[in-house]
Amino acid sequence: MQKFDMIVLGSGPAGQRAAIQAAKSGHRVAVVEKREVIGGACINTGTIPSKTMREAVLHLTGHGYESIYGVNYRVKEKITMADLAFRVQHVIRTEIDVTMAQLSRNNIEMLFGKATFTDPNTVRVEGLRGSNDYAAETIVIATGTKPAVSLKVPINGRNIINSDQILEMTEVPKTLIVVGGGVIGVEYTCMFATLGVRVILVEKRPRLLEFADTEIVEALCYHLRDNRVTLRLNEEVSTVEDLPDSNVIANLESKKKISGDALLYAVGRQGNVEDLNLAAAGLEADNRGRIQVDADYRTKQPHIFAAGDVIGFPSLASVSMEQGRIAAARAYKINVHSNPATYPYGIYTIPEISFIGKTEEQLTEEDVPYEVGVAYYREIARGQIRGDTTGRLKLIFHRETHDLLGVHIIGEGAAELLHIGQAVMILNGKVDYFVDTVFNYPTLAECYKAAAFNGLNKLSRI
Repeated sequence: MQKFDMIVLGSGPAGQRAAIQAAKSGHRVAVVEKREVIGGACINTGTIPSKTMREAVLHLTGHGYESIYGVNYRVKEKITMADLAFRVQHVIRTEIDVTMAQLSRNNIEMLFGKATFTDPNTVRVEGLRGSNDYAAETIVIATGTKPAVSLKVPINGRNIINSDQILEMTEVPKTLIVVGGGVIGVEYTCMFATLGVRVILVEKRPRLLEFADTEIVEALCYHLRDNRVTLRLNEEVSTVEDLPDSNVIANLESKKKISGDALLYAVGRQGNVEDLNLAAAGLEADNRGRIQVDADYRTKQPHIFAAGDVIGFPSLASVSMEQGRIAAARAYKINVHSNPATYPYGIYTIPEISFIGKTEEQLTEEDVPYEVGVAYYREIARGQIRGDTTGRLKLIFHRETHDLLGVHIIGEGAAELLHIGQAVMILNGKVDYFVDTVFNYPTLAECYKAAAFNGLNKLSRI
């Protein structure tokens, strides 16, 4: 039996960073990957494909330049799924090569096959070359998630699909039903609506993206409706019918019927744990396949850690990377510092949403005295130059101490622009920093200065 210092199950963002952190500290590491390619859902079916597809949609439709060249402006008149898949596959291949090179440089051994615990320290890997057992003092579970399934929705991979099957569609539908108003559902709703597809979004909760700032989500909903998206909130699908003419009917609990050419089911994801035989390791998962961990990402077995989407919210690739790094560091008593309260959120809708810190709703509930400053892209020269006049940046700060409490942005480039506010928050900066700082002109970063003036001027009038 071959022995390693650490075995990592899964080669997604959490698995990669855990393996590299352990290898950098001088340990012998193996990564087990069930697929024939590395990268997990992030590179192959999730983050990278969806964000690349978004970029392709924005480019081919000329979406960002309609306000300048007119609503009829398009780079390509008839956009096909093949056009979108071409760019996606190019990026996927590159990312796989880059990741493989990183693991190889750090002398990390790749084991391809299905991993199963035989005891708390031993993993059996069943691959194309047969079955072998491997032992390790430390094991990190980073197996990620897969789309959740429902008996109400008969996924067929043709016109009733999940988020992993988007690029398997043969053509862009004229009408698309999206079930699920979470991050994945809303992101794909935006992409298809930008392509000119009539999208009906069904969500059982009263609002989309409940963890985000209400004002920002309201702005997104305005853009969705302006792009001819129909929002069916407080609605739940009871059954889905695949008709002989290839149409799809979604029957709602409220007795409504929705017809479309295709249906995307995007209600949650399930942890990839069914093959692991967790019981043999003395572990268990909840009904969504999530493994419980402590602040160090340690399971109830002290030598077994779990990180990434398999442990649940927030299920962001950026956060998964950090969780994997911290898990490996904790395993070998390496001193690292990371504060989940300052992790940024990026939601790649159209327009983009990104935020950090508290929302107005949270601060109101906590009785924190705060003020808000807002800047609009349309008031900033760079916004006019880029043709993006719909974005806005919102700063939330303490009325008395001027401490920065939250930054919320909607608009193209939001996920990049947020990092300025993130740095100020982490360094305990005040909103006054933005007033006293000179930003390059013309840039979107000037929004910080305009928003700070807006908020502080409100205080000066009281």
